[in-house]
Amino acid sequence: MAASLPASRPLILWFRQDLRLNDNPALSAAAASGRPVIALYVLDTAMRDWAMGGASRWWLHHSLDQLGAALRQRYGIALLLRRGDPEAVVTALAQETDARAVHWNRCYEPAAVARDTRLKAALQESGIETGSHNAALLFEPWQVKTQAGGWFKVFSPFWRACRALPEPATPPRAPQTLTPWLRPLASDALTDWGLLPHRPDWAGGLREAWTPGEAGAAARLQDFLDEALTSYAQGRDRPDRAATSKLSPHLHFGEISPRQIWHAIRMKVDTGGLTVGSNAEKFLAELGWREFSYHLLYHFPALPQRSFRDDFEAFPWDNRPRLLQAWQQGRTGYPIVDAGMRELWHTGWMHNRVRMIVASFLVKHLRQDWRQGAAWFWDTLVDADLANNAASWQWVAGSGADAAPYFRIFNPILQGEKFDSRGDYVRRWVPEIAALPDKYIHKPWLAPDKVLAESGLRLGRDYPAPLVDHDGARKAALAAFASLRDDAREAAGAG
Repeated sequence: MAASLPASRPLILWFRQDLRLNDNPALSAAAASGRPVIALYVLDTAMRDWAMGGASRWWLHHSLDQLGAALRQRYGIALLLRRGDPEAVVTALAQETDARAVHWNRCYEPAAVARDTRLKAALQESGIETGSHNAALLFEPWQVKTQAGGWFKVFSPFWRACRALPEPATPPRAPQTLTPWLRPLASDALTDWGLLPHRPDWAGGLREAWTPGEAGAAARLQDFLDEALTSYAQGRDRPDRAATSKLSPHLHFGEISPRQIWHAIRMKVDTGGLTVGSNAEKFLAELGWREFSYHLLYHFPALPQRSFRDDFEAFPWDNRPRLLQAWQQGRTGYPIVDAGMRELWHTGWMHNRVRMIVASFLVKHLRQDWRQGAAWFWDTLVDADLANNAASWQWVAGSGADAAPYFRIFNPILQGEKFDSRGDYVRRWVPEIAALPDKYIHKPWLAPDKVLAESGLRLGRDYPAPLVDHDGARKAALAAFASLRDDAREAAGAG
């Protein structure tokens, strides 16, 4: 009996942002160990900065529900749910069960890296084996280096360096068997975590738009491969079309891996279902932008809180709360901006082209600090991802790595007319102006009184007049940018 005791010591499989069975390296390692497995998810209540927003909490509830069902059905394993400080919870569980090993898949957020480093050292000091694995990225941030051995700050050479590396490994399927740990353990009930909204229940639009979980992710990928990928390069900028993958929340929660997507695209090309060229390469490059965002966050951990370009910390923001609130509510008077903000509130998602438009409008037309926009997206997006959110907001603001220059200011009228030419997207999300002719759908304030009357639209009552004048706001933004450069030159001269 004593001789068999070591083999019975369990392995703790700690799920985090990897809520799937297929292509899950930590789960595969657990299966290969032959040890009984305890599957654990910890709701982090110790997180102070960037705690999960409301939309993400809604998604997490449903994703954990799906993962728990899959573990029970396939392996007879219950998903153990506990909340608290993850370091304390994992350590206590390891002691409670006399665990032999703890395995997890890596997270790359600065606080998670620091936490996992401490936890690994403490567990190993206690004689407990640890294993950390890559389940979230095509390439580790420390793998992709400049010729000088440093890290990249510009996307194009970064992506060329990625493509020069060996292709990502073929993703394995879920293991056939796992041995469950049979001793009873106290677990929270998912419903007790309060992840779903109540009074009011604002998640109706999310339920209509999404199917969280690994099966939902696989279905979403297949729909994209069958219906949209063949016109992706041309259609991806059109919010009036279903031309994007909408895989971002599934990727963030790890219900699907970038390796699975990569090889699904490759298979589509290899089997003749897709011509090698712009559509496949453009979509793979979008995976590359996700990789680049993680690369930046890993090497510049202050990215979510501090401008990548130091000079932008002195930018003269005009942080009037009423301007931020009008933007959040989709009441700016610019239809393409308001449509995006309302789509975000209703579905927890926004089309990528529109994300750039609304972000540019907030930062440059309204001169609100990019961090205000990042915080709003964090709370309302189902795909809220620290690396992508911070890098993308800084890109638009002009403060980030490889950023669009600050003087590149999106004209919301021209952007709407170019990418939503018939106004279908705007009419869906801003129905109060739906009766306007196409000519005025993106600039209702220029419609003659007769047209407004025939459309049943009273500007300033049914729909707001523009919050700011485009030309005036553009000039003010450029003047603010010029003052920043002048200050930098003066500082350099003084030095």
